[in-house]
Amino acid sequence: MKYNMVDLVGQYNRIKPEVDEAVLKIMSEASFINGPSVRSLQANLESYLGVKHVIPCANGTDALQVALMALNLKPGDEVITTSFTFIATAEVIALLNLTPVLVDVEADTFNINPKAVEAAITDKTKAIIPVHLFGQCSDMHAINEIAEKNNLYVIEDTAQAIGADFKCPESGEIKKAGTIGHIGCTSFFPSKNLGAYGDGGAIFTNDDELAEKMRVVVNHGMKIRYYHDEVGINSRLDSIQAAILDIKLRYLDEYGKARQEAANFYNRAFSNCTKITTPKISDFTTHVFHQYTLVLNDIDREGLMKHLAEKGIASAIYYPVPLHLQKAYLDPRYNEGDFPVTEMLSKLVMSLPIHTELTPEIQKEITEAVLEFVEK
Repeated sequence: MKYNMVDLVGQYNRIKPEVDEAVLKIMSEASFINGPSVRSLQANLESYLGVKHVIPCANGTDALQVALMALNLKPGDEVITTSFTFIATAEVIALLNLTPVLVDVEADTFNINPKAVEAAITDKTKAIIPVHLFGQCSDMHAINEIAEKNNLYVIEDTAQAIGADFKCPESGEIKKAGTIGHIGCTSFFPSKNLGAYGDGGAIFTNDDELAEKMRVVVNHGMKIRYYHDEVGINSRLDSIQAAILDIKLRYLDEYGKARQEAANFYNRAFSNCTKITTPKISDFTTHVFHQYTLVLNDIDREGLMKHLAEKGIASAIYYPVPLHLQKAYLDPRYNEGDFPVTEMLSKLVMSLPIHTELTPEIQKEITEAVLEFVEK
């Protein structure tokens, strides 16, 4: 491909001296696990997010699992989440012998529908996992109100929205994605807005008790070495990845602005095309555009993607099969047609390249290629 969904090489080249120096320093000191760079990233991420506790871990899936493990849930307890997301969100629920309860999303934002959440609550419900899909926050005001009324935990899956701002409607207070519920979880997968050069993740909370529990869980259930107070897992962020992330954290807002400018270019280019619906941004959140996702109306999606590929332009579908129709998660409670918005989006969405290295010239070529097919 001439133009990929992300350009990690181009991004690396801009910060190469800083990254190379930091990595070589760790190599020379052999501080590979829980070294100074991990503690530095933790402190700087706490400051950036305005949160009391950041617990680094090995990946975003572990972050979700550890968050659930800290809540002392019992097999069969229900956790509500969206059917329109990456599998990891439901995967950890199932792995812990909890019951994933799937609900539909909003057609314009792609985020979890609070009304559907409220309707799905039973006496077995213990938590809600809203996913801040593609880079903007879910309606956390409504979700937190529902959770408070029903005594439920809220775990934010902010793997795609780190750096996004949420405006509390009553107070006007600005909070970062991942700091609005009881616990926030993120992934540092390389393609993420804040991405490592390997796997990585982190958990956020303002709750001292939950933070202490999660620190123990990620470290084999140990507070003191060889004394295991909890059933835990081995989930550590290594020092090299932490050092890289600490550097990239300094550029995160700049990266977000570049993505927003790229999204604005796309929006303008497609503004007069009735067959293309561009992303809507809710008025209570900013959007950091982990993905730039279109809804295609009366367009041959596979034909368009083939047309773009022939011109060396990548495209992608997030997500082609909803969770409730995945083979591993088939459940007699759910049938095709139960989540009409999710199923409609799975058939109509398509994402275009969006990253920090896009130029107007590249985007002009991409948008002209899209419109050439759509308007022929």
